[in-house]
Amino acid sequence: MMHSFTRLGFMAAAAALFGLVSAPAVAAQADEDQRDNVVVLTGRAEIRENESVDHVFIADGPVVVDGTVRDGVVALNGDVLVRGVVEDEVVALDGRVVVADTGQVQGDVLSRHRPVVEGGGRLDGDWERWDPRAWSRASAIFTRVAIWVAFTISTLILGLVLALLAPRAPDAVYEATRARTGAVVGWGLVLAIGLPLAAVLLMATVIGLPLGLGTLFALGLVYGIGYTTGAWVLGRTVAPRRSAIVSFLAGWGILRIVALIPVLGGLSWFAAVVVGLGAIAIAAYRTRSRVPVPTSEEPSPPGPPSPAETAP
Repeated sequence: MMHSFTRLGFMAAAAALFGLVSAPAVAAQADEDQRDNVVVLTGRAEIRENESVDHVFIADGPVVVDGTVRDGVVALNGDVLVRGVVEDEVVALDGRVVVADTGQVQGDVLSRHRPVVEGGGRLDGDWERWDPRAWSRASAIFTRVAIWVAFTISTLILGLVLALLAPRAPDAVYEATRARTGAVVGWGLVLAIGLPLAAVLLMATVIGLPLGLGTLFALGLVYGIGYTTGAWVLGRTVAPRRSAIVSFLAGWGILRIVALIPVLGGLSWFAAVVVGLGAIAIAAYRTRSRVPVPTSEEPSPPGPPSPAETAP
């Protein structure tokens, strides 16, 4: 079946590469030297007797093969009638394949319905049932892998940039988490859950609509920074004596591996975001509270000089 999917992808690519997508009647009446690859959007694809082509691809409509197709036939929505020879596979995703008395299919057939082989017709290959649900599951898996790869690369770049720009930040957020774990978790939950809620509430008013939209658009970056900071905290926990970059890579690697596990991956993402955002908030508060605040009191006058200072 995977070979059939590859054939389907090749045929779709052929439509783009060779520019053979045309009107229904025009494609069927093209000259023979232009019919190495027959691609039709909608209508009817017909291979005449004594005619030989490489591929046949049709999006919507039937296919009639009276000649020879050297490679494969793909019909997304329509029946395929073979009265000639198809030297490779026949794919009919939403239709039936009929091999007439004079027809021959040397490859496999992939279709939702069992193919009909009449009298002297020949089907040398096997029939594989097309299951849309299997394709949906495969698409879901591919999408999940693509998202995992994209998020992995983006958080790696973000973590390395932050570690280079703020090499002391990992120690600050780690100390904040270790000293005030409860406050870190509390503030992390407030920020992780409260920010999207606040954005939605702001969007309910005309005045707050731009700010609400801006907050929603910024949530991706905010959560990304929180996740990266959570990776720092985890890295400092498992590799406390390493550099900021090495610690980040350790925590980031653990989180990205756990992210591959269903359910647990989502929980680990949320936990990292909560800890990261809370650690940033507490670390920023502790840093600000240590800054001396100037007062408006007049300085006291200097005292009398000591005897040592007045001695000749």
